[in-house]
Formats: sequence, structure tokens, C-alpha cells
Amino acid sequence: MAGLSFEPGQTTAGWHARSVKANSQAMPSAGLRVLQLRIVKAIEAHPVVQMSALPRHMAPPLISRYGPGDAYGYHVDDAVMGTPPLRSDLSATLFLNDPDAYDGGELIIEGPGGEEAVKLAAGSLVLYPSTSLHQVAPVTKGERLVAVTWIQSLIADEAARAILFDLAQAKQQMSEQAGKSPAFDLLAKSYANLLRRWARP
Repeated sequence: MAGLSFEPGQTTAGWHARSVKANSQAMPSAGLRVLQLRIVKAIEAHPVVQMSALPRHMAPPLISRYGPGDAYGYHVDDAVMGTPPLRSDLSATLFLNDPDAYDGGELIIEGPGGEEAVKLAAGSLVLYPSTSLHQVAPVTKGERLVAVTWIQSLIADEAARAILFDLAQAKQQMSEQAGKSPAFDLLAKSYANLLRRWARP
């Protein structure tokens, strides 16, 4: 990241989010493209992402920097973005520096149970529904570095994705505990047929 240049983050915000977005983002460059490809490959290869998100397309990650006083107020991500258009089913924040490098800067996601504040170690990723209201709390000291991207899933319906994620985990656990069996075959068949019914490649 040392060779990247940054510009005001408002340049990539939708009109309704510009008034609450105060950060910097890496400007297009050859170095940024290399970094984006590395990040996309790493995310797509992760087994939990594969099982939970069932990715079809992923947007090129934005590399964002937050210094003291920077924040991103409550907003919801655009439903469709980029060229060619990508439907944002899931949002992902990859933390690029450790939480002790800055004060504040928590990603706050609003869910059915209330607000959840997330501040993870470097290399950790949080994946959450793009339908969620969320914000980045003000950074009061240091510098927060993250990569943010969006995933269009093979499965548009969030509830269907959750069912398939549960089944994928059960299938994996059954295989590890008992190997291949008639019960495993029935579970694998149910998973495959639900995926076939719901997927939109």
C-alpha cells in the first residue's frame, strides 16, 4: 500500500451517503489493481465465504483510510453498483491494520438484536447483509485501514443462503465424524437440489 495515492472518499459514495462520508480512498493505479486482485482471490478462496456467500461476482475492493476525525455515518449500500452492474447481496470489510493502531473506528452494524460494533485484527473479514444500516464510528487517534467490497451471490434470497450455509456445515461435520454414509448422501442430495432450485448463475 505504500505507493498508493488517496483522494476524498465522497467520490465513490451515492448521493445520499456523501453528506455522512468522511474518509480517503486509494486512487486508481496499477498498484491498486494488483492489491485488489490479491484481496479478491483471498476472499473468494476462503471456505467460509464459499459456504456462506456462494459468490457469483465480487466488486473490486475500495481501499479506505480513516484518520482522526474521519467517520462514515449511518447509510445503506447501493443495491446495484459498478459496470457491469453488480447486485450487492453481501458487504465485506477486510481490516488491514491492527485495532491497537487506532482509537474508535468501529464498524457498527444495525441488526434485529440492535447495534453490533466490529473491530477486528488485521487480516480478519466481516461479512454482513448489504441491506443493513451501518456506520463507521469516528476515529479519534491513529489510522484505520480497510478494504471494502460487495458480493453478488448465486442466491439472492438471504433466508435461502442461511439454510444452505447450515446444510453445508452439517454436511461437512457429518463427513468429518462418520465419513460417507446413506445419511450423508441424503443430506448432500438435499443441499444440491436446493442449490439447483434457488441458484441464479
